[in-house]
Formats: sequence, C-alpha cells, structure tokens
Amino acid sequence: MVYPAQLLITPKPPLDAELAVPGSKSLTNRALLVAALADGVSQLSNCLVAEDSVVMIAALRQLGIPVVASGTTISVDGQGGRLAASAELDLKLSGTAIRFLTALVTLGSGRYRLDGNARMRQRPIQDLLDALAPLGVRAWSELDTGCPPVIVEASRLRGGLTQLKGDSSSQYLSALLMAAPYAEGPITIAVTGQLQSKPFVAMTLALMAEFGVPVKREGYERFLVTPQRYRPRHYAIEGDAMAAGYFWAAAAITGGRVKVTNLGSRSHQGDRRLAEVLRLMGCRVQVTETSTEVIAPADGVLRGGVFDLNDMPDQAQTLAVLGLLADRPVRINNVWNLRIKETDRLMAMATELVKLGAKVEEGRDYLVVHPLASPTFPETVMIDTYGDHRMAMAFAILGLRLGLTIADPACVAKTFPEFFEVLAAL
Repeated sequence: MVYPAQLLITPKPPLDAELAVPGSKSLTNRALLVAALADGVSQLSNCLVAEDSVVMIAALRQLGIPVVASGTTISVDGQGGRLAASAELDLKLSGTAIRFLTALVTLGSGRYRLDGNARMRQRPIQDLLDALAPLGVRAWSELDTGCPPVIVEASRLRGGLTQLKGDSSSQYLSALLMAAPYAEGPITIAVTGQLQSKPFVAMTLALMAEFGVPVKREGYERFLVTPQRYRPRHYAIEGDAMAAGYFWAAAAITGGRVKVTNLGSRSHQGDRRLAEVLRLMGCRVQVTETSTEVIAPADGVLRGGVFDLNDMPDQAQTLAVLGLLADRPVRINNVWNLRIKETDRLMAMATELVKLGAKVEEGRDYLVVHPLASPTFPETVMIDTYGDHRMAMAFAILGLRLGLTIADPACVAKTFPEFFEVLAAL
C-alpha cells in the first residue's frame, strides 16, 4: 500500500464490526528463530507480513537458513544450530530481530556485524552483551555507545552462569533463552532488578515448549536451560493482541462494537489484557477461547483511573488517547521502557497530546492524560509520528471520534502495512 505523506482521518459513526487481525509480530519473530534452530522443516501459518518479519527472514537467509515465504505461510528449513560462518546484517528498526539475532549468532563460528537505521543506533543492547560475556562470547558495541552496531566474534556458546539485568527490556532474556538450548553446556540465567514485560517472557517459554524444549525456572528470577534440540513442526501464529487493541479502542471511542475473531482466552499474549482495562473503563467485554468483543459503555462514558501497563507497554499510547475522552484523568504507570522504543514514546505522546489542547503530565516512567474540556478540534491538527508505527495507529483511532491528520502514515509498514485500509473498511 502506498500512502500519502499526510493522511486525514475523519470522524465516523459508531462501529459495528468483526475482523481477524494479522498474526502476532512477537510470535512470528520468535517462531522464525526457533524454527531456524530446529533440525528439519517447520511450517508457520498466519505469520505477520510486515517490515519486522521481512527483516528477520532476510537475516536468517544470510545466516544460511533456507526460508520460503508464501503470503502468511512461511517454511523454515532449520539447520540444527548450524549458521553461516560470518554475516553483516541490517535489521533496520526491528528491536526483536537485532536482540534475538545477537544471541543466535553466538552459536556460530566467525565474525558477525548487526546494525540498523539511525534510531536503532540509539536503542540500548549493552545489557545483553554483558550477559553473553560470562558464557564465552566476545561481543561489543562497535561505536562504544552500548547500542548497535554490534560485533560478535563467535566461537560457540559455552554453558555456565550469567546475570542479566531485567529492568530495560524483556527481549534480552527472551533472546538468550531461545539460543541457550544449543550451548555446549547448561546455562543458568539469574535476572537482576525488576523484569519488564513478564508476559513476553512467558510467551517465549511457551513457544519453546511447543517446539519441544522446556525450561526450568524459579519465578522470573532464575532460569535453567539444558542442552536440547527444537523439533520441527507445523505452528499457527495467533492474531496480534497489540493490533487488536487499536480496534477494541475504536469501539470504545466511537461508541460502537468490535469483535476480533482470532484472539481469545487461549492467547499467550499479555497485550490482550487491554480488553480488561477497557472493561474497567466501562466497556462490556465478551471473551471466548478464540475471540474477544468490546462494546462501548452503554451510557457513553469512559471511566478514567490509574493503570499499571508494565506487562503491556505497547498499549500505552492507545490508552493515552482514550484518556482525552474519559470522565477523569488516566494515569499510565510503570512504563519507563517506552523511552527506548522506536521513539521516546512518553515524550512523543505528551508533545502530540498537548497539540490537541490536552493537559498532560510526563514523568520518568508515567504519563497522566487529562480529559479534554471540549473534545472537538479542527481536522487540520497535524500529528507527528516520529517514524513510530504505534504513534500513527493510536492517533488514527482518536481521529475516528475527533478528526485529525496523521503525518507519515506509511510508518505502519513496520508491523501492520494494511492498517489504514483495514480501518477504512470498518
């Protein structure tokens, strides 16, 4: 889809819609990596087709893993832990790809360089590099910034004990966990500090078990991974809970109803909890094993409140725009790591919400959004997206109620290229 430089979103009547969302980005990239390590062919269905998964597939091919993509079905011919002897990988702005692959290439033997775009070079990765060192890995930040480009001089991954800081990103732990079964000996990972986004680690562990590798753990503080091998298999990726959140919010904002038909109670994704947050805000929520339906409050009033989103920080922007229309302030707590995403999301949200006349309080790890006194403004208000797909999608949902213009709508290609088409179809 080719989008214009600016896209006008006009107010819509209450939605009454059902849809299936694209496959989960988080599960797609995890499944690609695990399937690449298995010994044999895995068939992955309902995969996400977007920049983040395309980048991951291209990198795996460079590493000697045959991958064939046909629409949302991907065939991965796993090589049992064998990798090309060296590679130079461009991961653009995919945080999952660069972190997962930094751990993966430690299983090889040779020199690997992992880089991305200008913003990627501002995203930290030092905690992962520090955790790899006690396991015999020589890896460092090429520019000595603690950020990419990353150089890994690999000579296999030894076993042993390592410590990993958990207070920046859970992706470091997921990366190490997925690679650890192919180390030369058992690996024990001790997590220090408060682990962020625990449901993403639970998702990683569940996926590893689906491919035949269980992990012993003590809560989220200590993990033991013994040498094992993933088994190739057919695996269906469930719908993306982060994407679903935009459409549930659209129901709440427009006073309508939206049912996501491929995401329900069986999901491993923590982000599906946004539906429960919407229930607390007055929406009616109906959940089956495979679907989740959100219906706007009968009285048309969204309730504000205080919400801890540490387990689903990517839903913070969606909740923040809902705060403009609530009956009292919405406070979003415990989301420090939003500052090291595609942009500094706390700063970006505060800046753009103020453009709309909102009172916003921005703290180190929180955002307070006060309701608009008069929730109307001209559609000529331009929302800058900072190259961040989630900025574009969250504010587009607000546009369904109030009308606004989105700058650089094409940034949604990172995880949901058809987002605006799907939104228009509703």
